[in-house]
Amino acid sequence: MKVLPAIDLLDGRPVRLRQGDFDQVTRFDDDPLTLARRFEAGGAEWLHVVDLDGARDGRWRNLEIIARVVAAISLPVQAGGGAREMRDVEAALEVGVARVVVGTAAILSPSTFERWAARYGDRIAVSLDVRGDRLTVQGWTAETADSLLTLAHALKAAGARRFIHTSVHRDGTLAGVDLAGLQYLEPLGLPVIVAGGIATANDVRAIRDAGAEGAIIGRALLDGTLDLSDAMRVAAGLSASQPAG
Repeated sequence: MKVLPAIDLLDGRPVRLRQGDFDQVTRFDDDPLTLARRFEAGGAEWLHVVDLDGARDGRWRNLEIIARVVAAISLPVQAGGGAREMRDVEAALEVGVARVVVGTAAILSPSTFERWAARYGDRIAVSLDVRGDRLTVQGWTAETADSLLTLAHALKAAGARRFIHTSVHRDGTLAGVDLAGLQYLEPLGLPVIVAGGIATANDVRAIRDAGAEGAIIGRALLDGTLDLSDAMRVAAGLSASQPAG
């Protein structure tokens, strides 16, 4: 299983939201490039970046900074938050983003997403962010009427290759991981990356044992409650104290 350190950008700076709430923001002193280089030096294999301004406004707002992050490290970068049109996906790929995360556009129109999936294949992942039993869209500011499983089936049929599942109630809380969404999605047979609430090596182990492809970790790494090297050892099936090499 892969560990993907997360950098969430708001007004160009790294932050964490609590439960997807823009009124509950924790800001961090390090600039995005410093954080990206730190995660790369720590052995990360991927980096996950979210343009929170873009998620709320419906277009990339921090793509220039994301481009600088991409240029500063050798890791592949997975980025989302501002891709509501095909041109937004193209713009991210053009600056070197390896995989674009789409949510609102795919959820509200699986038929539109079908064209994107046919064109970009594995360079797109679909973000399924759940608050309670409802999928959230538009930067977590609105909810859909359809269930997680109904939309996941529709998106798989439309050509989705990978899902990212976030429990919004857990996100940024360090309250532990919720595996219910992963358990719903697993029978579809697509890779699933899990996010939200990850605080300890035990959370990483639980996600690994449940069959996820990856774990996105943000606040725990920024707060120092979880060490990246320990998370990666556990993800690889080792104990937190064993050397990974």
